[in-house]
Amino acid sequence: MNIIRMTGGMGNQMFQYALYLKLCSLGREVRFDDISEYDRPGVRPIMLWAFGIDYPRASKDEINEITDGFLKFSHRVRRKLFGRRSREYYEGSCNFDRQVLVREPAYLTGYFQSEKYFKDIEEQVREAFTFSGKIWEGLDSGLKERMEGYLKRIQSAVSVAVHIRRGDYLEKDEIYGGICTEEYYKRAIAYFEEKEPGAVFFLFSNEPEWVRKWICDNYEDSSRFVVVEGNMEDAGYLDMFLMSKCRHYIIANSSFSWWGAWLGAGEDKRIIAPSKWSQNQCYTDIYTEKMIKITEKGDLVEKWES
Repeated sequence: MNIIRMTGGMGNQMFQYALYLKLCSLGREVRFDDISEYDRPGVRPIMLWAFGIDYPRASKDEINEITDGFLKFSHRVRRKLFGRRSREYYEGSCNFDRQVLVREPAYLTGYFQSEKYFKDIEEQVREAFTFSGKIWEGLDSGLKERMEGYLKRIQSAVSVAVHIRRGDYLEKDEIYGGICTEEYYKRAIAYFEEKEPGAVFFLFSNEPEWVRKWICDNYEDSSRFVVVEGNMEDAGYLDMFLMSKCRHYIIANSSFSWWGAWLGAGEDKRIIAPSKWSQNQCYTDIYTEKMIKITEKGDLVEKWES
């Protein structure tokens, strides 16, 4: 049996579940450890329920068995004398690691942020990540009406989803900073203004007030920009749902907007992504074949034409 350690927010959970589907397609028995990371206050919620997903969970005993983590005196003595017999395997890097697909039994830890893990079962992954009607349940009438209004506008326009992630990214500037700069977004918007005259830009951000001011400071005609707001962190799935309904994408160096764009169904969709994903690791396999890359200085470095 393999166990995948679930970790991170919605986008990372989706990468981990996509790996689960791939391993199952190879005939493996796979379960999730959703205890170690999420059994404490202050962590982001597990959001796979938004797709109607009910995944198999590993018990504490199964987790301790595969990681050699039992705390009984006899186990502690044996580990001290002979070393730990853990089956833990940490993803080798931020890029595709073939060992993840062949280790068994294994306790797999990582983010697995590459389409290469599941490209050959793409249709199965898309089917799994179909939003459930449950996303509308429990919303107050005002929020539901607002989201339905955004959806109608997105579906009636040449819509471009723009994800601007600030907040927690500003707190980790040494990793995420200096990548999705204002120059990056200006060049990406200009690209779509050229390719799709009349496009309407739907902006998703955890700092909508900052985004609104930025639009006013940089664009005389702000009518082409719609700042999507009203969703809190625990309802982030609504943002991803709306993103997935857009026609084109300008994404941040974020697994959340990566999935929002990947789920988009249009065969003619264009996705602009930052040419660098992180300041401390060299990501290459995060990019899909048709992504258009723009640097932090606003230079178009890789161009795709349909």
